[in-house]
Amino acid sequence: MPALGAAAPRLVAADAALRAVVLTAVGGQALDGAAHPPEKQRRIFHRIGQLAAAIHTSAPPRPGDTTLPLGKLERHLNGARPHLAPGDEGFIRATARQAAALPALDHVVPTHGDFQLRNLRWDATTDTLYVVDFERSEDGPAVRDFVRLSDAWHGRPDLQEAVTDGYGRPFTPEEETRLTVLSVLNAVSGISYGTAHGDPGLLERGRRTLARLRAAQHP
Repeated sequence: MPALGAAAPRLVAADAALRAVVLTAVGGQALDGAAHPPEKQRRIFHRIGQLAAAIHTSAPPRPGDTTLPLGKLERHLNGARPHLAPGDEGFIRATARQAAALPALDHVVPTHGDFQLRNLRWDATTDTLYVVDFERSEDGPAVRDFVRLSDAWHGRPDLQEAVTDGYGRPFTPEEETRLTVLSVLNAVSGISYGTAHGDPGLLERGRRTLARLRAAQHP
């Protein structure tokens, strides 16, 4: 994504036969699991919002498919079911029904697709934020890139405010609804994948997300 400049790796070479690419390295350390003082966290999350905005404005918005990814829900539910809490499946199915009734979006924008702390790197020496792993990058709703990131600001409204300040605007009510729906679907997918591939961190994040969203629905 050339519009990001030094904030993202640069493609050096690609081989279609080998299905391999060579990228430049980026500095810093992954933010996942990193400990920073609250003021520094807010500055970093403000930069994360700015970086998300740079990704989403790296090409003009265009018409595109804005349907929600419900096609794999049953398969993901089958894999996740043994690890769901009582009431989770009913909540998931109610959310899917809500998703089916959402209006289509006017346009799609470039998205990273896996925008989360483990793919964001902070170099304290140069005060630089980097983003890596564009494997899931595609056009989609802008709020798609906040699904996995939202777990990082849970319980920290100051960090969510820092992100949206950096992004340049708060989420619209429609985006908030779509963010909830996408977060539920991503949680089920993550639990299923984490179970099948021995990734307890992914499994627990999915369970945590469902518990958080259910609690928000019935405070």
